[in-house]
Amino acid sequence: MASIVFTIALGRIAHYASLPAASDGLVMIPLEASGLEADSVLRDADTFAAVVAGTTTEQTTAGRKALTDVTVTVNDTDNRVDIDCADVTWTAPTGNPVGAVVICYDPDTTAGTDSDLVPLTKHDTVWTPDGNDFTLTVTDFARASSAA
Repeated sequence: MASIVFTIALGRIAHYASLPAASDGLVMIPLEASGLEADSVLRDADTFAAVVAGTTTEQTTAGRKALTDVTVTVNDTDNRVDIDCADVTWTAPTGNPVGAVVICYDPDTTAGTDSDLVPLTKHDTVWTPDGNDFTLTVTDFARASSAA
């Protein structure tokens, strides 16, 4: 489950995850462990470009991954919406250690930029890409619930 939900995504994460447009999608982006800023700093970033505007940097060697099999399930019993996706596998990744991954909404997967990506959730993880396949198990990457 997410370490934080970015402020811009509060109340809209289920909509973004339902992928309502023709060429939109969700993307998982690894962040380097070194220089990773605190949640209190990152939470107010409104674009992925803003996430990496300070000391936080993308771990580009491993690469970004498009999320597949995204499901949005209304859970009336627990009064929430559960948002899930298939596990993500990097094949033979290398590069600097990863301290977190960010899931972003990409409104245009054909021509978007980092300034177009809306950061939804950040997930803390400890991973050193060493050339061996790595699978990040995802179980309900986010849940939206009411306070009442």
